[in-house]
Amino acid sequence: EGEEDVKVGANRYGEGQPIGTAAQTQHGKDYTEPPPAPLYQPGEWSSWSFYRAGIAEFVATFLFLYITVLTLMGVARSRTKCSTVGIQGIAWAFGGMIFVLVYCTAGISGGHINPAVTFGLLLARKLTLTRAVLYMIMQCLGAICGAGVVKAFQKSPYEILGGGANTVST
Repeated sequence: EGEEDVKVGANRYGEGQPIGTAAQTQHGKDYTEPPPAPLYQPGEWSSWSFYRAGIAEFVATFLFLYITVLTLMGVARSRTKCSTVGIQGIAWAFGGMIFVLVYCTAGISGGHINPAVTFGLLLARKLTLTRAVLYMIMQCLGAICGAGVVKAFQKSPYEILGGGANTVST
């Protein structure tokens, strides 16, 4: 075996061995890459799963904005650090919401929650154009409605605190 190492070199793999996506075309792989999604699929419009996925994206984005904006406003409204969740609580609220919402919607729509994620998957050809457009519209509507419900129920604090948005102090 020692002589074989000398003949082959320290690296047993050839110099021109493809890596990444180029390696997927090699024979002997133990998985199959799904084919790219078509740009348009005619039967999608009549499918209930198409609309159910859009609704899931709307609800997930709505809940994400609703909970996180309320958390930010609660921290900004508090007079002392001990009376609220604080900065770490904000991080837990954001991370926890993303975790729970992606987990709940992954089997329905993929759990994107963000139009940028959806657009990236469209470019990678993992979604059809119609599905991507539906998701992005529903995500934007969910975000608008989530922040709108917070503003509707807490109008005065929302306006005083700027919707929970942080500002740079000078």
